Amino acid sequence: MLEVINLNYLPSFLLILVRFTAFFATVPIFSYRNVPNQFKVGIAFFLAVVTFYTIEAPDIAIDLSYLLLIGKEALIGLLLGLIAYMILAAVQIAGGFIDFQMGFAIANVIDPQTGAQGPLVGQYFYTIAILFLLTVDGHHLLLNGAMFSFEMIPLDQFINFNNENIALFIVDTFNQLFLIAFQLAIPIVGCLFLVDVALGIIARTVPQLNVFVVGLPLKILVALFVISMFIVMYISIVKDLFTLMLEAIQVLIKLFGGA
Repeated sequence: MLEVINLNYLPSFLLILVRFTAFFATVPIFSYRNVPNQFKVGIAFFLAVVTFYTIEAPDIAIDLSYLLLIGKEALIGLLLGLIAYMILAAVQIAGGFIDFQMGFAIANVIDPQTGAQGPLVGQYFYTIAILFLLTVDGHHLLLNGAMFSFEMIPLDQFINFNNENIALFIVDTFNQLFLIAFQLAIPIVGCLFLVDVALGIIARTVPQLNVFVVGLPLKILVALFVISMFIVMYISIVKDLFTLMLEAIQVLIKLFGGA
């Protein structure tokens, strides 16, 4: 107990607290605006205490290099949460593709969780994805990943940004991000493209029919019907999305740790 209250361990505890606080600033669910800041700071402090008792905290001196360690810990926490948020953003990207084909691209809504504008269908898909994440205890897995990072990235170790694998990993993650967004959107976008082809044929064969008046409600009706049929397959794709998110966090932690 005397070792714990020794002030020599205070710098290590502050580094742990900085990483958790930065992690909660960007990670999905915990970073949302409707989550009180007091709760974010409180749970970051609680997890910092638990982690401090779990790992072997080094004796770190407070000097100029300590300021660099604080910046390193903040960067690690922000990037770990950001990589999870970016992968979940594939759902909203897919919704943007669908809204553009449906004619809903002009009718964005304010997301109360992030305070930013988002597509209607994308917001609908994103809400289902978040509920599914909470159902399978994905938020606990995110916290587990944050605590696992202290085993791979010691507090007194700096990140080697000369490692080219970090850049290759970021590029590959972006490729998979847009690939998943394309997989989410292609069934609905493909059906709406066929509707556009059919409307074009009708416009050529029946010039008296105003396609612009009939086309928009028809595309909305077809899109809603396809979404209702597609929702089962969407859940399986979201499951793969969460698997990719957790694997990406694990790989990023290993790359930062020099593995």
